[in-house]
Amino acid sequence: MSAPIQALWMLLAAFLFATMGVFVKFASAYVHSFEIVMVRGLIGVLALAWWYRKSGRAFYRTQLTGMHLWRNVVGVTSLCCWFYAIGEIPLATAMTLQYMSSVWMAVFLFAGALIFQQQRAAMRQQGPLFASILLGFVGVALLLRPTFSADQGFAAVIGLLSGIISAFAYLQVAALAQAGEPDARVVFYFSLGAALSGLGGTFAVGFSPLNWVAIGWLIPVGLLAVLGQICLTRAYASGATLLVANLQYSGIIFASAYSVWLFAEVLPWVSWLGMGLIIAGGIWATLLRRSGAMVTPKTPPQNVASQPSSKP
Repeated sequence: MSAPIQALWMLLAAFLFATMGVFVKFASAYVHSFEIVMVRGLIGVLALAWWYRKSGRAFYRTQLTGMHLWRNVVGVTSLCCWFYAIGEIPLATAMTLQYMSSVWMAVFLFAGALIFQQQRAAMRQQGPLFASILLGFVGVALLLRPTFSADQGFAAVIGLLSGIISAFAYLQVAALAQAGEPDARVVFYFSLGAALSGLGGTFAVGFSPLNWVAIGWLIPVGLLAVLGQICLTRAYASGATLLVANLQYSGIIFASAYSVWLFAEVLPWVSWLGMGLIIAGGIWATLLRRSGAMVTPKTPPQNVASQPSSKP
């Protein structure tokens, strides 16, 4: 697959995930986050089961149950936090905070370098990585600087938490890929975990009154998630190029356009500056990871240089 085709697949994936965020925001007016996660997971399970059963592949058999379980714990938690944030704060803000995962991964790598190397040498050799982290954090400070209401302030923290936990999910997806687990199996078990966790959370907090309007917003969430997952996998099918890896941030641009167009969400210029710095920090950290410009710890737990082909 040529680089331009890979880039188009990634742009389409980013557009689909941003559009999914729109439907999540509309659905949040009728149902709670657990129900959205449940439907998103259920549709993913049914779609993947039908697709791969039709192809005759036994994609559900795995020897890595424990790794899938941990991936589901962090992935579903991140998803619940993200969906909650989408419903409470501007879509562009929620999307940007979730895409902070690349910066948080850089934080983990930098911390690992400090632990496994002499601190002074690590600080000197990992200087560019530290600078990318600092850039992302300045962006967060600017993005969250505008005054939120009490509810929005809490939701902003939850959105920030979704990006942190998402970084752990990406690390686990990378570990599963290194263990030889196919993308389809990883996505299937994540969808299954989302469906079951969402169902459990719904039983705990109660079911919302359903109507055709709510169902009409919920079903596209699952369909768009599956389609976005397929496009994301196609984008990385022939290797994770730097261009494709960084085009994921186009999702923030799509979400920003939706925020202004559909929800009339007006963000001050300082918030837009903060979003730009977060994107720049994430791209810089991605470039450093893929170019090998940073020094990895002597005994790293996993090699996370490859981009996971799975969205939390």
